[in-house]
Formats: sequence, C-alpha cells, structure tokens
Amino acid sequence: MSSRESTPLSSSGVDNLNEDTVTDKELRALLRKEIDLQLQIDAIQAEIEQLEERLGAKAKEDEVEEQDLEEFEAPEWCIPIKANVMTFDWDSLAKEVQFDVIVTDPPWQLATHAPTRGVAIAYQQLPDICIEDIPIPKLQKNGFLFIWVINNKYAKAFELMERWGYTYVDDITWVKQTVNRRMAKGHGYYLQHAKETCLVGKKGDDPPNCRHSVGSDVIFSERRGQSQKPEELYELIEELVPNGKYLEIFGRKNNLRDYWVTIGNEL
Repeated sequence: MSSRESTPLSSSGVDNLNEDTVTDKELRALLRKEIDLQLQIDAIQAEIEQLEERLGAKAKEDEVEEQDLEEFEAPEWCIPIKANVMTFDWDSLAKEVQFDVIVTDPPWQLATHAPTRGVAIAYQQLPDICIEDIPIPKLQKNGFLFIWVINNKYAKAFELMERWGYTYVDDITWVKQTVNRRMAKGHGYYLQHAKETCLVGKKGDDPPNCRHSVGSDVIFSERRGQSQKPEELYELIEELVPNGKYLEIFGRKNNLRDYWVTIGNEL
C-alpha cells in the first residue's frame, strides 16, 4: 500500500489530490470521504476553541461575582449607604449636600415581566413609575446626570431627563470585551448586543472646575461581574469635574470609589 493510502489526509490535501493516480474506484471514494470528515473535524475544533474562550471569560466573571463578602475591602474614602432607594430619606441628604455629578444605573423593567416583580426582590427590576419617583431634582442644582439605559428605554430615559430638568448633551458607549480583548457579545432580540449606552444630561450651569473636551465618548473595557460598569466611566467623570461631589444611585459594592457617595441595597 502506498504512503497516500496509509496516511490520513488533512484538509490541506484537497487541492493536491490527484484522483487519476488512484486506480480503485472504491478507494477514491473513501479518500474523498476522509477529506470531507477532516474538514468537518477542523470546523468542530474551531468551534470548540471559540467555546472554550467564551467559557473562560464567563468563569472569570463568575469568580469575581462570587467573591466572598468577607474578603471584600471597600476603598478607604468611599461613602457607601446601604438603603432601599425607594424609601431612603433623600430630603435630608439634599439639605446637606448638592452634587456636581449623579450617576444612576436604574434596574429597568423588561416588557416581559410583571410590574411588581422588581419591587419585591431587591430592586432587580423596577417599573418606570418607581424610577420616576426618585427625587433627582432635589439633589442637584447645577451639574451632570449620567444615566445608563437599555435598548427599549431610550425614549423613557429622555422623558425622565426632561421631567427632572436636564438637557441631553452627550452619550457614552461602552463596548464590552472579553478577557482576550475580543468583542463580548450578548443576547439580543434581532442583533447580538456588545455595548451599553450611558446618556449624559446637564442641569443649570457648569459645576465648579468643570473641564471641556476631555476623554472619549467610547469606552473599550472588559465585561466584569453582573451589572458592574467600567471603571473608565468614573475616571472620565473625575476628569470632567475634578474634586467634585459625586453620587451614585443604585450602586453596588464592585463600583465603590473613593470620594463618592454610593447608595443602594446591594452594598
């Protein structure tokens, strides 16, 4: 038996196959099947590599998300306030301080869920009417509002901005990446989602020390724990308004930051 007959052919041998040199018709058919199978194996191996990469990124996220609370150390100069956002005494806070920048990541309710579900379960989701009731106008006379928004809530977010007295001035796009710096795609109804958007509104005058034309409106950053936003956003805000008075509403422990007041019931 020749070396061709005894050695499996790889997909690279497709173009070099000279069937005229093989006299047996059945052997030619078997060789062709071997090449087809090798092509299928190569495709499966490529899919396995992609899956392993995704699983590796997901495992890292889960490891961060399941971090023992006892091991977590909050930044020394952060001000975390563990409270129910819906019942918090906002009036007392507003009397003490007016903020230059407010960041909020509302737990927007998806259209497929019952309107009371999020209220009962640690604000996993809240109906629009509850988010509307947050007294943002009392907390800021002059400054910026950064509000994270999901695809089906753009119109509502713009409506809230206007109701609260803000003018839309900009938006920031966070392009999510895997640990290997590839685009981290997620589920979507029509298209796979690989980004999140943060709308920027302004109220009144510029806050003290406000700078212009800083940073970028696009953030490329690794996707981390559940609902964890990129650290680059906070850095951008601190560059925009240095030494400002910063507030985050619906905050989580993984975004606690020095010199920020963070309020939420997941701290």
